Amino acid sequence: MPSRYEINETKRKKQKKEKNKSIAKKLAIVLIIVIIVLAIWGKFIEPNLLATNEYKIENKNIPDSFNNTKIVQFSDLHYGIGNSKKKLENLTNKINSINPDIVIFTGDLIDKNYTPTESDIKLLTKKLSEINSKLGKYACIGNHDATNENYNNIMYDSNFKILKNNYDTIYNKTNTPILLYGLDNITYGTPKIETIKNKEIDNISYKIVILHEPDYIEEFINNYDVDLILAGHSHNGQAKLPKIKPLYLPKGAKTYYKESYKINDTQIYVSNGIGNSIIDFRLFNTPSINLYKLSN
Repeated sequence: MPSRYEINETKRKKQKKEKNKSIAKKLAIVLIIVIIVLAIWGKFIEPNLLATNEYKIENKNIPDSFNNTKIVQFSDLHYGIGNSKKKLENLTNKINSINPDIVIFTGDLIDKNYTPTESDIKLLTKKLSEINSKLGKYACIGNHDATNENYNNIMYDSNFKILKNNYDTIYNKTNTPILLYGLDNITYGTPKIETIKNKEIDNISYKIVILHEPDYIEEFINNYDVDLILAGHSHNGQAKLPKIKPLYLPKGAKTYYKESYKINDTQIYVSNGIGNSIIDFRLFNTPSINLYKLSN
C-alpha cells in the first residue's frame, strides 16, 4: 500500500503535468492569434500603406546649382496585383506633395502576369502624367516592362523619358549639369554602361546611374566613376522578419537587396517598391518611395 508521501507526490506530478499542458495550450493559442494577426496585416493592411524614406546625399561633386535639389524615386508598382488603382492614386498624391525637382522610376510598372485593359492603360497614363517635376521625369526598364508592349507608350505619354543604355544631362539655372544614365534590364535585355565614358560627358562632375536589377552593379562599380546608383527589383525581400535575411529574393537581387550600400565613394539605394509580385503580401516592409536631397 503506497504511503501518504507517495500519494502526495503522485498527485503533485499530475498537477504539474496538467499545468504544463495548460501553459502549452495557452502558448499555442497565442501563437495562432499572432499568426492570424500577422497574416491579416500582411495581406490587407501593410500592402496598402505608403511611406517616404528620406536620405541626405552629400557629395562635393554636386554643383552649387543642385544644392537642395529633391529627387524622388519610385519603383515596382506591379500594377494588376492587389488594390492597384488605390496605390496609384496614393503614389501620385504622395510624390506631388513633396514638390520634387526630378522624378525617377526604376522599373516594373505592370505585373507580367496581368493583362491590362484599355481602361487600365488610360488610368496609368493619366495618373503618371499628373506627377509633377521641375527638371524632368525619367525611367529605366524592369524585367516585367521588357515583355510588356504597353510600357513604352505609357511612359512616353506620361512625359517620362526612358533611359535604355543612354543618358540625359540635367541643367538647373546654370550651364553646369549633372548626368543621369539609365541601363537596360539584365533579364531580357543587354545593359551597357560603356557610353558613360563618352568624352562629351566625361567632365560632368556628378553622375547618377539608374537600373532595375541591382546585382548588375558588380559589373561596373569598380571600373566607372559613378556617384549615386538607384535600383529596384528586390522589394527588399517583400516579406521579412527583423534581422533575418529574406527567405525569397529574385534573381538579379541576390547580393544587393537591402535599402542602402556604400562601395568606394558610390552611394547605392535599392527601393523596396510600391507593389508586390507573385502574391499581394507584405510583412515588416512597408511600400515606400525614396526622397533624396542633394547637398555639396
